[in-house]
Amino acid sequence: MEEIRPPKNYIVYDFVRVTASPGLIVLRPKLVYENEAAERFVKHGMKGGVLLISNHSGFFDPVHLMLSIWRRRHHFVCIKDFFEGNGFKRWLFTQFHCIPIDRDNFSMGSLRRITDELKAGKLVSMFPEGHVVNEGDLAPFKSGMVLMALQGNCPILPVYIKPREHFWSRLRVAVGEPVDLKALYGPRPSLKEIDEAAKSLRDKENLLSTIF
Repeated sequence: MEEIRPPKNYIVYDFVRVTASPGLIVLRPKLVYENEAAERFVKHGMKGGVLLISNHSGFFDPVHLMLSIWRRRHHFVCIKDFFEGNGFKRWLFTQFHCIPIDRDNFSMGSLRRITDELKAGKLVSMFPEGHVVNEGDLAPFKSGMVLMALQGNCPILPVYIKPREHFWSRLRVAVGEPVDLKALYGPRPSLKEIDEAAKSLRDKENLLSTIF
């Protein structure tokens, strides 16, 4: 996959974020926290590198996350298809510092780009199901997120977006306590432990879906 370099600034990102601020009034995001540790982590700015993971029930989920976690710039991990074909679409996703990955052939270059962003103290957001799941239980999580967090030396923040029943419904987002994988599994977990961690994070997301 061709390397796509992000711009050196956030001019377009910040312009769109400011002009989209009326969405805060329309959607009225309400954050519900798993516990005090989760609330403290978010309200104190989520400092340093953070890998945010979320369920993926609709196309506008990235917008919902940007409006809910407003204080940080998101660097979304998305499939490379979004960067192909339409020149404007490619330009827009690049200006938003999105990180393209190939679902069928995940490269070390993509992993390095993600971990570099995390080590630089940035917020990387992704949907570990890998595709939109409209109904029912969450799809299995891709275990690559575990390696990203370990190599990026950062916590994983689980978030659940409650699907909205109507366009006028209030946006509700559940935020879990950040997970320190190194504290749980050490710096070099086995393949079995990596799979266990991915399953545990999926279980956490399912739990967050019940706390509204």
